[in-house]
Amino acid sequence: MAHKRQSLSGESFLPNFCAIRMVFAVVIVAQLLSFLFALVPLRPGSDEQWSNLGLISLFVQWIALTSAALLCSLRRWLARLSQIQAGLLSYAILLGVIGAISEATFWVWQLSGAALDSSWHLHFLLRNLVAGAIISGLVLRYFYVQYQWKRNVQAESEARLQALQARIRPHFLFNSMNTIASLTRSQPDQAEGAVEDLADLFRMSLSDARKLITLEEELALCQRYLHIEGLRLGERLAISCETEALPGDALVPPLILQPLVENAVYHGIEPRAQGGRVEISGARKGSQLTITIRNPLPPSSEGGRARNGNRIAQDNVRERLAAHYGPDGRLELSMENDHYDVTMTLPYRTQQDEGSNR
Repeated sequence: MAHKRQSLSGESFLPNFCAIRMVFAVVIVAQLLSFLFALVPLRPGSDEQWSNLGLISLFVQWIALTSAALLCSLRRWLARLSQIQAGLLSYAILLGVIGAISEATFWVWQLSGAALDSSWHLHFLLRNLVAGAIISGLVLRYFYVQYQWKRNVQAESEARLQALQARIRPHFLFNSMNTIASLTRSQPDQAEGAVEDLADLFRMSLSDARKLITLEEELALCQRYLHIEGLRLGERLAISCETEALPGDALVPPLILQPLVENAVYHGIEPRAQGGRVEISGARKGSQLTITIRNPLPPSSEGGRARNGNRIAQDNVRERLAAHYGPDGRLELSMENDHYDVTMTLPYRTQQDEGSNR
């Protein structure tokens, strides 16, 4: 069943031999093998191996590039097979190419006037097939091991991303449920709206961590969270949102901003008796988006140190940015004029960009 699922998904342990980088790697490896084969004389008892390096290189490169071209042209068809079938067929293709080019090379030498007997013919053919069988088996085995390793790493990364995304502070759930309970009789409409907001937040936290959403949707989730907290904190929570300069179609990981907004409320607003303002702003600079979340520092924060646990959400977001964007996704922290700023930088990508990268 595993092999069947892999074939239906179009996956294969073979790399893409149509890619320029893979073709370049094939050429380099083939040339290294040519140097190795040059140590073994073409004819028994001959010491002309180094003078024949050019011919050996041409021979090996023909085999390597022809094999790569065939595997490239059959790539989609091989992807429909199970891994075992694709491996055996690829192995047979490589040996067939080696045998065919070896035979053609022998007859070219014969036609050029070289005195080659049948025993040398058999020795040349068998030597190439044996060497090709060993090398092809090792190469295919290497590709398969690499493929399995990448699948395991990907599975672990996806599980970690899912765990990071699903992490919502228990105190927020308890506070939200208490707020909803207190509004059920006095203000049932607001209680119903809070339940819908909470359901949307949890639905997103349980969604596929690999699937990106638009920045417009992420900002709407932040507004839903702030609406729930606004019902609990009342006038103590003021909100300023200046995100008009941000492109709404930009793709971002789900719940990438909400934990930072929650951090701002939990560490910057709740400890202050008079409350404060959470400011969300952003802008696009070329191919990069910059989003800043600002909150006041509590008076008792002792030099700007917030309540315990402030780093958990930030580390969570930083790891998810690194997983999705690598070095292009950054999270920077600063404190200035009794305010705490969290600035997120990430590349501007749209659905069209994601489709072209596939």
